[in-house]
Amino acid sequence: MATIKKPKKLKQVRVRMKFSWKNIVLYAFLIIFTGFLFFGAGSQSGTNLQNVKTVPLSTLINEVKGGKISTINVYTNKIDAVGKTETLESYKETNADVYQLFRNAGVSLSKTSVVIKDDTTLNNWLNILGSVLPIVLMIAFFWFIFRQARGAQDNIFSFGKSSAKLFSKDTPRTTFADVAGVDEAKQELTEVVDFLKNPGKYKAMGARTPKGVLMVGPSGTGKTLLARATAGEAGVAFFSMAGSEFMEMLVGVGASRVRDLFSNAKKAQPAIIFIDEVDAIGRQRGTGFMGGHDEREQTLNQILVEMDGFAPTEQLVVIAATNRPDVLDPALIRPGRFDRRVVLEFPDVKGREAILAIHAKGKPFASNVSWEKIAKRTVGFSGADLENMLNESAILAARLSKKSIDMKDLEEAATKVKLGPEKKRLQSDEDRKMTAYHEAGHALVSWFMPHMDPVHRISIVSRGMSLGHTMMEPMDRVHETKTHLLEEISVMLGGRAAESLIFKEVTTGASDDIAKATEVARTMVVEYGMSELGPINLDGDRRNPYEQTNVSSEMASKIDVQVKKITDDAYENAIGVLKKLKTKLDVLAEELLKNETIESEEFERIVGPKKAVLATVKV
Repeated sequence: MATIKKPKKLKQVRVRMKFSWKNIVLYAFLIIFTGFLFFGAGSQSGTNLQNVKTVPLSTLINEVKGGKISTINVYTNKIDAVGKTETLESYKETNADVYQLFRNAGVSLSKTSVVIKDDTTLNNWLNILGSVLPIVLMIAFFWFIFRQARGAQDNIFSFGKSSAKLFSKDTPRTTFADVAGVDEAKQELTEVVDFLKNPGKYKAMGARTPKGVLMVGPSGTGKTLLARATAGEAGVAFFSMAGSEFMEMLVGVGASRVRDLFSNAKKAQPAIIFIDEVDAIGRQRGTGFMGGHDEREQTLNQILVEMDGFAPTEQLVVIAATNRPDVLDPALIRPGRFDRRVVLEFPDVKGREAILAIHAKGKPFASNVSWEKIAKRTVGFSGADLENMLNESAILAARLSKKSIDMKDLEEAATKVKLGPEKKRLQSDEDRKMTAYHEAGHALVSWFMPHMDPVHRISIVSRGMSLGHTMMEPMDRVHETKTHLLEEISVMLGGRAAESLIFKEVTTGASDDIAKATEVARTMVVEYGMSELGPINLDGDRRNPYEQTNVSSEMASKIDVQVKKITDDAYENAIGVLKKLKTKLDVLAEELLKNETIESEEFERIVGPKKAVLATVKV
């Protein structure tokens, strides 16, 4: 028995139109004007507009004479002759008598119906409209120009107004519970929150207002988030503005905006002013080419004046954030201004685990997800990186139509955030083989160095600009030792060593490894004092790029010798390790060519457990 499908119900779509008096008047005017032009002309022509034919007056008279015309419509300066198949249209003088025209031509109108139509009213309206319309359009044009000029004038006078974003007490608040991994920084800011909530307690002890708090830390560590959380905890107004927003093409605008910002904040006190990227306007004065008349310096001077003008009873705190504290002007960070410094660093393993717990809310995760394991494998990730990683894992799981996010999605997301997405590049068998031995060389040298981190993953899948990668499972370190740095250089050069050992040839694939190894070696010599030149800093003042180096040509030559010695010894050490492990190198490369990616468990099964050192680094 056949089933009859019910017709689908059509979805009703509601279209909402926005009406305004300006649009209604404009549309009405256009409709009336179009009606006058077209319908007025149509009314003059009578019916049967599709078969109207314009002819000379003599032709129309001959048609009437031949009895082909039944009706003649007479207008002020036009005659329409309606026939059986078509309508003839002709023109006459305005004051000419139509009966006299036909009498002069010897044509009788006794068998033809003559209708006199009065169109003077319509013609008068059209004449009036033709006279008035240009004037109306001209007035509208000048009105539009003056309105735009007035708006531009208002914009000019508003240049000096602050464009800070205001988050009032009624805005959904961010609190310290939304911030993790920066417990020491939160503890420092707790005093600011307590002062804004209970100022009387501190005034009774004679304590003055903490005017400024400078938050220092790398990008993505949560400086802006922590500032908003401070305002949320205190329940006060929050004015947020970037340092670059003070600057404008007009002279004096920056200082004017500073005055307006502080004036608005004082009216809304208790309040917090947050200036992000304060180094954009707070750099050291006197190093520019404009001298004291530089717009940036005027803006900085105004900030200094405003912070000095706080009364003891005012409940106003200024928080600034930067990742370049070394370039700030000393007057900005002296006591009485930004005298409290809060340092934010990349979170440790416990901090990363807490950050992951915050950003994991609202996302479905599989039961096999180990947050402790993910936290240990994301060393060097900032809070923003971790949030981005979880978002990428959710996108990947949704793309694969999964019901929850598992460890595989999180591993792929972490790799994507660190190295970039996978790229399917067409490579020859020879290129894939070179890449496999290159990455196997990195992994083996790292595995047999006593102070290096364990290998997490080896892959010859292209990501970003690299054809492959070897990832370590990094450990949280506070200090870097000379031995670890030398081993790290050996690992960096392990790929080049494997290419030279197997193919008796070198490729351009190791260019980035060589650059990083050279940079580490040079830093050891000129900054850390880890060379035969002794504990001396030869790097100069890195804060001022215009300052000439204070290293003589003879010392520069010695630096180059020490850098070359470190890299040469590390390279020879990598070659020595790979010669002793050539069999394992071949097996590991073959496995990479077969599976493209090897995880830590499979790698340990191939090469064996991490054992005693087979070669020591030459110093």
